[in-house]
Amino acid sequence: MMIKQINKTVTDEGIQRKERYANRPAFSREDAETAIAHVLKKIDQNLPRFTEQFPAPCTTNLRYEATENLEWTPGFWTGMLWLAYEVTGDMKYRKVPEIQLASYQERIEQKIMTNTHDLGFLYTLSCMAANKLTGNQEARTLALKAADLLLERFHEKAGIIQAWGDLTNPKQRGRMIIDCNMNLSLLYWASGETCDPKYKQAAYQHILQALNYIVRGDASTYHTYYMNPESGEPIKGDTHQGFCDESCWSRGQAWGMYGFPLSYLYTKDEHLLSVSKKLTHYFLNRLPEDDVCYWDLIFTEGEEERDSSAAAIAACGLLEMVKQLPVLDEDRRYYEHAAIKIISSLSKQYVSSEDEAEEGVLLHSVYNKNFSHGVDESCMWGDYFYFEALVRMTKNWTLYW
Repeated sequence: MMIKQINKTVTDEGIQRKERYANRPAFSREDAETAIAHVLKKIDQNLPRFTEQFPAPCTTNLRYEATENLEWTPGFWTGMLWLAYEVTGDMKYRKVPEIQLASYQERIEQKIMTNTHDLGFLYTLSCMAANKLTGNQEARTLALKAADLLLERFHEKAGIIQAWGDLTNPKQRGRMIIDCNMNLSLLYWASGETCDPKYKQAAYQHILQALNYIVRGDASTYHTYYMNPESGEPIKGDTHQGFCDESCWSRGQAWGMYGFPLSYLYTKDEHLLSVSKKLTHYFLNRLPEDDVCYWDLIFTEGEEERDSSAAAIAACGLLEMVKQLPVLDEDRRYYEHAAIKIISSLSKQYVSSEDEAEEGVLLHSVYNKNFSHGVDESCMWGDYFYFEALVRMTKNWTLYW
């Protein structure tokens, strides 16, 4: 496979308000451990309901409905259980993900709702994590099967992995989305496990196309972008969940802030780390005073809803960049301080109470504002990434991704 090279120039506005992140916030490891204790209480409250079934993607009136393994989000619940097992060593948290393996096996072998790039979200945090943590070979086999299905979604001439729908669906054919940056880890891992470069080559090609076309020249991002699968020519960028086609959907920008560094980790392509910094500066420069973004970065003040889930993803991306950047990088400490400020704000103002009626961890997330779905609710990915960020604050955490 011929790798299409980077041809995109992306400007960098820098961190305009560096003084905001000049000093390390007063949020200690003990504070993070206290916050983790709250997450564990919420998991314990939900564990009896969500052993054979899974939480819905978002709450309705702050309660998660029980669903089968059909959505794109079950992996976030399973991933939370693996995090809980890591930080406590309690076998009750390991037992449930191992029970759930049967559900992931049925889904992949019967190809139930697998016409999606979200195979990465599903099988990275469930099966890849299980294999990394416990050496489970059944989980490894399932993750490799998921990688094979994900690879089938690669359009070679366009150099992208199609996001949604049947590969012949005219409305979805040739569409890539910024979220897919996170799903590529499954392919990189598969190449490492099988010694077959085809998975990594497809993932690397996709991330370069995301840089070339999803990232705009000002370091904001489209949510989705269409390519012509036959000719490989770019068509257009638009949004599915953002305010408008030319605005910058907050969660999409956060997926970029975390996803580009993940591809850098596997490829060591410095362009990917460079663009991560530029996306980060765009994001940080548009945060309101409490450092938790609105649902679209076109908003910087006012009455629009915040998206705490996007903030949690961004915090994880910032902490991953801190690990990867050279110690003397001039922006490194600002990123660490920004991540801590975001996590601190989330822990103090955006978490649920002890009330069992509030089943999520993070409040004030937005799933899809355009469809009035999951607005000012809890979302499974927000709960997961908040937990991951807290774990990163307490230990030298080994990536599931």
